[in-house]
Order: sequence, then C-alpha cells, then structure tokens
Amino acid sequence: MQTNAHGSRRAGISRRSLLQSAGLAVAGLGATTVLGGCGTTAAAGLVGGAVDPGAVQFWNLFGGGDGARLQTMLDAYKAKHGADSLTAATFAWGDPYYTKVTLATVGNKAPNVAVAHLTRMQNLAAADLLTPITDQMLGSVGLAASDFNQNAWKNQVRDGKNYAIPLDTHPFVLFYNVDVCKKAGLLDSDGALKPIEGVEQWEAALTAAKKATGAYALGVANVGDFATPWRLFQTLYSQMDGNTPFLGESGKTITVNEELATKTLDYIGRMSSQGWIPKTADYGGAETMMFTGKAAFYLEGEWELTTAQAVKDLKFGMAPIPQLFDKKAVQADSHTFVLPKLERTPEQLTRDMGFIKSMLDQSMTWAQGGHIPAYLPTLNSAEYKALQPQANYSSVADYTVFDSLAWYSGSGSTFENIAGSNIALVQQGLSSGAAALKNIRAQLDPYLSAANPL
Repeated sequence: MQTNAHGSRRAGISRRSLLQSAGLAVAGLGATTVLGGCGTTAAAGLVGGAVDPGAVQFWNLFGGGDGARLQTMLDAYKAKHGADSLTAATFAWGDPYYTKVTLATVGNKAPNVAVAHLTRMQNLAAADLLTPITDQMLGSVGLAASDFNQNAWKNQVRDGKNYAIPLDTHPFVLFYNVDVCKKAGLLDSDGALKPIEGVEQWEAALTAAKKATGAYALGVANVGDFATPWRLFQTLYSQMDGNTPFLGESGKTITVNEELATKTLDYIGRMSSQGWIPKTADYGGAETMMFTGKAAFYLEGEWELTTAQAVKDLKFGMAPIPQLFDKKAVQADSHTFVLPKLERTPEQLTRDMGFIKSMLDQSMTWAQGGHIPAYLPTLNSAEYKALQPQANYSSVADYTVFDSLAWYSGSGSTFENIAGSNIALVQQGLSSGAAALKNIRAQLDPYLSAANPL
C-alpha cells in the first residue's frame, strides 16, 4: 500500500477511514490455508462466519517446511485444549499478509494472535494496531523478558513498550559442501570448516574453493531475488560500520555511511570480477551450485537447511558468516507473535498469551527447520545444543543486525526490493558501487517524504 507525499487527507477522508472501509471488505482477501476444527475460511472469521468465542484465531504466513512444523505445533495445542480451541489461517508471504493484518485490525476483525516479522511489526505498532505486552501479561503465563534472546527482545521495543514476543532469529548463514571443502583443504581434523577470519583468509578460501570446483567458490543469488543481495550487503556493511543504519528518523532520511557503503558494494563487485561468485544466478540456481559441487559455499537464510537435507547424498555443514571486517555482524530478522488491537476480556487475554506460551514451549520443533530459538529455555537446553548443524551457528543471534525501521522497510518490503535490485547489478558486473548507491538514493527519495499509509 502506498500513498502520495502530499499528506494524509483528501476530500475530507482520512487514510484511517479509508482503511476502516477496506477492513470491512477483508473477507474478500481470503486465506491460503485454514487450519481448524471446521476447516473453512468462515471458521477463521474472514467472511463473517460464526466463530467459537473460546477459540484462538491465529494468522500466520508460514509455508513449506515451516508450515509443516507449525502444523505439528498447532496440532499439539489442539490435542491439549480441544479440537475447537484454535482456528488458524495461513496467508501469502510478504506485503499481502501485512496488508490483510492491517485491514482486518482497522476493520475490527483482527485475529487474536498473529505472526509478524520483527522488522514489520514496528510499523503496526507505530500505527497503534497492536496491543502492548506488559510484564503482568507475560507473568500471567510464566514468562519474563529475561526468557528471551536480548538482541531480539530489545529490537521489538518501541517507545519503551513491548509489542512482540520473539519466536526465533533467522540469520544469513554460510552453507558449505563437505566434499568440496575437503578437496580444497578447508576442513579441520574433525571434518568441520576451519575458522576463517578477515579478508585475506576469506579470499584464500574462495581461491582454493574455486580451484577445487573448477567453477565457482560461492553461490549467492542475484537474478529475480532482491532479498539475498540486500542481506549480503547489510552483513558486510554492518561488519564495517555497525553504528550507522541505512535509514534514519523512521525512514524519513538516508543516513548510510556513503564511504563504507561504496566500499562494501565495491567489495561485492570484486568477488564477482574475480569469478568467486556467479554473475547470473537465481535463488534456486545459487543453492544448486553448492548442492552439486559447482561451488563450495552458499550464502542464504538458515531456512534452506530443510532443502539441503532433502538432497540425496549431499554432505553439508553450516557456519556463521566469517567476520571479514571490523566487527561481528550478520543480517537477520525474527518471527514474532503479536496481539492485534482487539477488545479482550481478561480471560481471553490469558488464553491468547497461553497460546503463545504453548508455541514457545515447542521451540525445539521449530528449530528443526534451522531457525534459532529466541526462547532461552530451549536455546540453552542440552537437546538444542546437540542439534546439528543448527547449534553450530546459534551464537550469531547475539550479534545479528536488523533492518532500519521505516514504513516501507523490512522483510519483503519496497526498501528491500529497491536496494537489492541495485546491489544485484553490482554482483552482475553491470554497475559500480558508487552508481548503485546513487540509484538507491534516487529511487528511495519519494518514500522519504511520503506519508505513512497507516
């Protein structure tokens, strides 16, 4: 959803009024999948159908392996609380999902609990569409702020209030092909990837890997995928300068350190010009390079663990992205639970918080897909520490970097598309770093002065 830069009202109608009108029509937006006792869209409260007032209505955006694991967790909740205790709806990932949550909440048809990326829930909170989560609410189900990874926890706070409960951290990570890395002499005596620190060791590893494959060293997408190029840039830029976000004042200004941003982009271009990364590779093609031995390494979110595990005869490992520059940093986001603004009785509030607690208690199931648990009782458990390769990179949750706050920023956002598409041109050898940064600035300019559509 976008608006023009000339204010929030036209012909006496506010944006919020328009959204409220649209919210009344949210039924027409439809769920991709509905999971519940009735198994119908009406049961999810999306088309005005009758809903058991005692049931938790839960919306999410999880598909694939995440969706399957979530279903296991939801089934466990229903097994304990009854088949009619929960109605869950799954919607299309990205902007379509957040539009549905927004319209439903403004139209007074919000679900009791919803999933939101940490980088996207901030805008919902800014628009007063979320119920703040107090210490008393946490305590009512045996939770406290200290139960969570503090990097994720502190990043969900807005104006001193808590608006989300983190489920996980999902970072950019380094996958590696064990057989190729062994051939390249990059494994230690235990068969794990040797530590790589600094640009010199990184480039030596890439050179050895390229020689071993006869093709590429590192698979990283740059065609038809704008999120991956952004994650690559954000990781390396944050390692150079962890104190200057790309955007400031909630997206009203561009605050990026131009010198270091250009240096970062030029380094990405160097990896391309040296032939260490492909100049053209889509999402699937980049990971296939590592899977088939045409690249030793693969950069992507840890959720591709499930895909790699399904590849027959593939021996692979996962590790944190090496620290190449001044500090440890890696791009990430978190899935969180939020309470859309809704009139709730004390009993309903305790029920909704209890549902969230049930999901957190099943964080080990969630971790099977690669996400790092934000719930410390799971993260610190012996069971999780024995989980491989997930435990190998879990430490990065303490130094992950979240995207700048803006109504047009976050996972699957306009900002990600604009920045990522220009970074991809650098990877493809079609743009210099300076030209890419100039284009990003120009393309973001209309959004700096545009009013938040909420």
